[in-house]
Amino acid sequence: MQKIADSELILNERGAVYHLDLRPEEVAHTVVTVGDPDRVKEVSKHFDSIEVRRQHREFVSHTGRVGKKRLTVVSTGIGTDNIDIVFNELDALVNIDLEKRMVKDQLTSLRIVRVGTSGSLQKDVPVDSFLASTHGLGLDNLLHFYRAQPNDEEKQLVHAFVTHTGLNGTPPYISGAASSLMKHFVEGFHRGITVTCPGFYGPQGRVLRLGLMYPELIDRLGDFRFGAHRITNFEMETAGIYGLGRLLGHACLSLNAIVANRVEGTFTKDGAKTIESLIRKTLSILEQTEL
Repeated sequence: MQKIADSELILNERGAVYHLDLRPEEVAHTVVTVGDPDRVKEVSKHFDSIEVRRQHREFVSHTGRVGKKRLTVVSTGIGTDNIDIVFNELDALVNIDLEKRMVKDQLTSLRIVRVGTSGSLQKDVPVDSFLASTHGLGLDNLLHFYRAQPNDEEKQLVHAFVTHTGLNGTPPYISGAASSLMKHFVEGFHRGITVTCPGFYGPQGRVLRLGLMYPELIDRLGDFRFGAHRITNFEMETAGIYGLGRLLGHACLSLNAIVANRVEGTFTKDGAKTIESLIRKTLSILEQTEL
């Protein structure tokens, strides 16, 4: 097996992965990801104890315990480009011997749960509700840099999506949530396909000073159906999480606090309260569940 070069896996002076500044013993096998670095402390304030606090750039990590459950919460920042960094480095921490720079013979599967915010594309998914993403459909290009093999249903869904929306350019990709995690997040959660966009303004149909190439995109997304599947919401990370998670062998789930409804034109009056409720609910389920 080939040794991984210094230029490919960068370690800092304390032997930690470069961006996350974490060593293998400092990461738990159950990980909560949040976008906002300031949200890490909003999760870890519910820990019974904190053993590790690290920060480098926008990547803040706290590892501790809720009851007997050891957890790491880490901020990813915004977008699938940052998901690429976080997921590859989390995987390296558990599946690469950092001293030998060799992939381990026995691989570890992490449980990774995103707790984030999102905008609804359906009237019946209201502001301040929660949603568990059955799939992440990526309008970004992250997964096209990796050897990914979609199954027949995924190919058919993507084809139907492109035909329906009229989007051209980089083909979308789609990956599903881990059923081993999804089954624990049922009561109190809507479900549906989450579209991951490569930006916040034009890619999500917002108009400030620039005209849009696809002005009807919001309506087309909300109208899309494929069998029992429909698109319920969009954000900027889920498809990358599901895609890389599947390729690397990790179990992933994206949980969304709905802070905007683009169909109704409404926005939450207290987003902090909504995300706090989702954090509490998520930690309670993780603590009580054998994963």
